[in-house]
Amino acid sequence: MQRIAAVLVTPSTGQAAPPGVDPGAFLRAVAEDTYEIAAGLELVTPAVVSSVPGIEDITWPGTPVVSVPPLDGADLVRAAFEGIAKVAPEAGEAVLISADAPDLPSLLIGKLFRALGRAQVSVCPAHGGGAVALAARLPYPEWADRGMDAPDVVTALRAAAPERRAVATGPGWHRLRHPGDLSLLDPGLEGWENTRELLSG
Repeated sequence: MQRIAAVLVTPSTGQAAPPGVDPGAFLRAVAEDTYEIAAGLELVTPAVVSSVPGIEDITWPGTPVVSVPPLDGADLVRAAFEGIAKVAPEAGEAVLISADAPDLPSLLIGKLFRALGRAQVSVCPAHGGGAVALAARLPYPEWADRGMDAPDVVTALRAAAPERRAVATGPGWHRLRHPGDLSLLDPGLEGWENTRELLSG
């Protein structure tokens, strides 16, 4: 069974850029670092879902790039999963990863896929609300109508699910949504080289 790890890049991906750092450059740096996490997973096909023009430049040749309109919330998540299903019709499972998590440990993505053995949807919650990543069996369930920034996304999805166990949750992580969130980056973790270089410059 094919598995897809898709990085979701939107214009808001660059909103944590600190003073003096171009938001566009910051967006590309964090998105590329998050894409490298997805591309480094074993037995998983990386992809990018984006409403940002030219973002395919951060990917390796052959990577599926799904263009979506400038949506938000549940509409964006559904369009992303539907787009993934179109470019990868053989995929049975997919995870959608917010591009503003450049130091996300790949182990947490693996836990989301493993949880799909018993659940239809699995969530990596974000510190401060929302989700860092959403994984699902394909086709994406009709009842899973919550966005990546829904404040209490796990509770909301469980309330909408046909049964509570249809939604699994893994360990949480952080996203870079405001300049103050940059303090959450762990300098001891490997990876996030592009973001690290941009901030140190």
